[in-house]
Parts: sequence; structure tokens; C-alpha cells
Amino acid sequence: MSAPAPKASEPQPHPPKEQLPDISYCITSPPPWPEAILLGFQHYLVMLGTTVLIPSALVPQMGGRNEEKAKLIQTILFVAGINTLLQTVFGTRLPAIIGASYTFVPVTISIMLSGRFNDVADPVDRFTRIIRATQGALIVASTLQIILGFSGLWRNVVRFLSPLSAAPLVGLVGFGLYELGFPGVAKCIEIGLPGLIILILISHYTPHVMKGGKHVFARYAVIFTVAIVWLYAFFLTIGGAYNGDKTDTQRSCRTDRAGLIGAAPWIRVPWPFQWGTPLFDAGESFAMMMASFVALVESTGAFIAVSRYASATMPPPSVISRGVGWQGVAILISGLFGTGIGSSVSVENAGLIALTKVGSRRVVQISAGFMIFFSILGKFGAVFASIPAPIVAALFCLFFAYVGAGGLSLLQYCNLNSFRTLFILGFSIFLGLSIPQYFNEHTAIKGYGPVHTGARWFNDMVNVPFSSKAFVGGCVAYFLDTTLHKNDGSIRKDRGKHWWDRFWTFKGDPRTEEFYALPFNLHKYFPPA
Repeated sequence: MSAPAPKASEPQPHPPKEQLPDISYCITSPPPWPEAILLGFQHYLVMLGTTVLIPSALVPQMGGRNEEKAKLIQTILFVAGINTLLQTVFGTRLPAIIGASYTFVPVTISIMLSGRFNDVADPVDRFTRIIRATQGALIVASTLQIILGFSGLWRNVVRFLSPLSAAPLVGLVGFGLYELGFPGVAKCIEIGLPGLIILILISHYTPHVMKGGKHVFARYAVIFTVAIVWLYAFFLTIGGAYNGDKTDTQRSCRTDRAGLIGAAPWIRVPWPFQWGTPLFDAGESFAMMMASFVALVESTGAFIAVSRYASATMPPPSVISRGVGWQGVAILISGLFGTGIGSSVSVENAGLIALTKVGSRRVVQISAGFMIFFSILGKFGAVFASIPAPIVAALFCLFFAYVGAGGLSLLQYCNLNSFRTLFILGFSIFLGLSIPQYFNEHTAIKGYGPVHTGARWFNDMVNVPFSSKAFVGGCVAYFLDTTLHKNDGSIRKDRGKHWWDRFWTFKGDPRTEEFYALPFNLHKYFPPA
């Protein structure tokens, strides 16, 4: 039964847009230098969250002290600055920050818990040996992304992406990190909840009330929020609000429990192999390689989200493949310097681009400069790294939501009145949430994943990818979209494939060269496909 044609007077749907409107500054249009410096510092503040949270959780378990934690944070910051510059200049050229990734944490924990470090009596020596073991695994694992990216193999995979299969991937890159949002806020609700409320008020309500300061409040909401709530937490701390509370409460709420300011050196430049010669183990390398592949899939979704919020067009497969190759170089640099963790696209900074409506490449490059500067001047960087974790979690609630919504926005190209579309969309998102939930619950209850054999490296190779929501959901959507009734002529438009046809080759759209062409005429020597 066919539906009647709509009359001219009936309401019409919003037309799809390849570039988001109302963006103040896109990739190639930098703001004035004073604004760019402030916005770059804001990106630095946001990426500090992951940079501090991961070492704070891992270093004590490895046997390290506050001194080792401060040095590791400095190293991660320094490497993130270098890798971000490489990605924005030679990679995708998107305003994407390359920082520490949670995807690699399970493998790092698995290396830490391996029995070969049990006979090390000195805790600091044990920490050093574990870091050296992660170095070896990261160096080997980096080859996967380097080969897939620079050889163009990943380009051939991305060519089959459509808006329908990309929507669950990008959506779960953001929504899949919900465990880092409100649960972190609730660790100190009297600090985290006000931070979340103030952030929303300043960024979304105040600009409509105070017309004169519209751009100021919308663009610098993170700086205002962090300053206000951090000062509020400081007064609670010196006022004795947490005296006598549990250790976990004091660690989450107090502003003087990070231990970073006193432990950080005044000036220190991280260098390759600073912890010693890397230790190589075949099993650990294979496990880390699988984590690298999961990070590759997640970063593909993050690149699409960044391009969307920077008001750019869809990155061609060759550009994404190029970015993946440089992300492999980022993992290699992480291994050489000994960060203890791999690198991928920072999801929270992609959300910050959406909040500020500033997708300028120059802003992110300035942020990379702040990372390198404050990683060398340890004391100054430690001050900002001491921001209480619930404040950071409040920021995550908004940023991860923006990235997830960016994935849903791709559905504007799809036919949502098609049962095929609804099945692929719903089934992939449901399994993307349900399967990792099973794996994570099993690990939390029994202390090991559902796959539990005598080969620890094999367990990690199966448990790690199935614990990633974006990886599971994206793979299910990709498989179904490329195999289910693909030869039907109407399916192509239902999945939105026709909208991205012009971006599958570098010269298919004139805007592609504007956004993604390499500088210094390097495209003459490295022509994109």
C-alpha cells in the first residue's frame, strides 16, 4: 500500500546537510590569536582528564610512587603533544588530539598481573620492569596500524562504510564511554554534580540570557566551570569538610590528595628508553596488537565525529587510512618513550569541538604546544593535573554525549522508514551494548573474562575486543550493511551510500582538497587515491 504524496502545504522534513551550519571556525579558518590560545589551553585542560586518570589508577598497582606517577603523566603529555602535531600536519589534518587510550588499559593490566614480575622485591623496580614490558608490546603492536594505514589496506575497508554502518560506530564511540561519566561524578557528588550543572548553565543557558557575552560563555564554558568548581572544592577542603572521611572519599573530593605537585620535578624532558631497554614477549605483543586493532576501529569513528563537528566533509578513505598510519606512528612513539599505554583519538576533545563550535586546526596545534610546554615544566603542569576527578567526569558527561549524538546525526542520510535500516541500526546498537556488558560483568564478578584458558595472551585477544562497545556495534553494523540484501537497487539509497559517493576519491569533491590536502606540496610525492 503506497502512501499518498505530500501536499505543498504539509510540513517537510529538514534537508540533510553534509556540513554542520553555525560553526564559528572550521578547520581552515583559525580564530584570532588571543582566542586561539585560550581555546587551545581549554583543549589542554580537557585532555588532562584521561592523561591523569589512567596513570593514577595503574601506577600504584605497578608499585610506583607519586614520583613515578608524575613522571609517567609528564611522558604521556609530552608524547601526546608530539603525536597531535604529527596527526594535524601529516595525518588526517583534522583537529583531532591523539592522547592516551582506555582501550589499551586491559592489556597493560594483564601484563602487570603476569607472574614473571612476582619475584621482584623492590616496588619501584617492579614498576620499571612492567613499563619496559609495555614498551616492547607497544612497539610491536604499532606495526599493525602502520602497515594497514600506509599500505592503503584500511582504505579498502573504509570504502564499504555507509552512513548506516557508521552511525552505530560513531554513536557508540561516545555513548559507549558512559561508565566514565556520571559514575565518576557520583564519587564525590557534592563536587561533580555542581560541576555538571554549572557547565550546562554556562554553555547553553547563559549565552541566551546575556546576549553580549554569547560567544564568551559558550566558547570558554570549560575554563569557567573548572575555575568555579575547583575553587569551591578548595574551600571545602580547607574548611575540613572531608576530615575523617574514608580514603577513597578524600582522594576523590580533596584538592590536596593527588600528590603530583610535590612529586613532580621542576624541569624534566622525557626521552626515549628513559625506563631502560624494552622487554619483548610474543604473547603480550599479540594481545597489545589486538588492542591496537580495536583502537583503530574506534579512531575511525572518532575521525568521522571530528570531521562532522569541525564542519568538514566526510574524510575520504585514503585520508582516514593515512591518519591510521600516523596513529600507528603515535603508538610507536608511545612505546619508545614508555607511556605504559597506547594512543588514539581523544573522544572528549572531539566533544569539546562540538561545545565550542570551533574546529580550527590551529587551536588544536596550540593545545599540543601547551602539552609539550607543561610536560617539561613539571610543577606547573602538576597544578592543573591536580583537578579533582569528579570535575573531569562532569565534563565527560557532556563531551561523550556530543560525540554519540554526532553518530546519530548521520542517520539524516538514511531511510528510517525501511525495516532493513531499523533492523541493522537497532540490532547493532543493542549488541554493541549487551555483549560488552556481559564480558565486563563476568570480569568484575570472577576476576577474569569469559574466555579463560591457560594462554593469557589468547584470553586478552578475545576478551579485549568484545569488551569494546564501539568495536562490537560497529563490526555488527558493518557486516550486516555490506551483506544483507546488498544487490537490491533501492538499498543503496536506504543506507545513505549515495551521499558519500563523491568523497570516496580525493578529487571527487573540491572541498576535500581544501580540508585534507597535505602541506608543503607533499601531495605531489604522496598522491592520495
